[in-house]
Amino acid sequence: MIYEIRVYEAADGKAEAMKTRFKNEVVKRFPSHGIELLGVFESASDAARLTYLTRFQSEDDRSKAWAAFGADSEWRAIKAATEVDGPLLKNQSITVLSPAVAGLLLG
Repeated sequence: MIYEIRVYEAADGKAEAMKTRFKNEVVKRFPSHGIELLGVFESASDAARLTYLTRFQSEDDRSKAWAAFGADSEWRAIKAATEVDGPLLKNQSITVLSPAVAGLLLG
């Protein structure tokens, strides 16, 4: 299994719009592209930050899933419509993780 942590930092004044789009549009599209969402987290000290954890069977599956998501015409239309006044994201970081010790994963 491959795990991925993505941290999104909202553009100035766009934190709520970023979180709303993620909750209402992004999350519901993940399953059809093979993206398994394990959790979404907010920071109590930084309202402009959204962190989420996903899981994939392999690195190849991860690459294909994100490519398919990025090419999704409905997603591209929603992204364009929600960014008429500028991008919602200022920055994102992506960390890909593989289990270091077999059998120590919970769940």
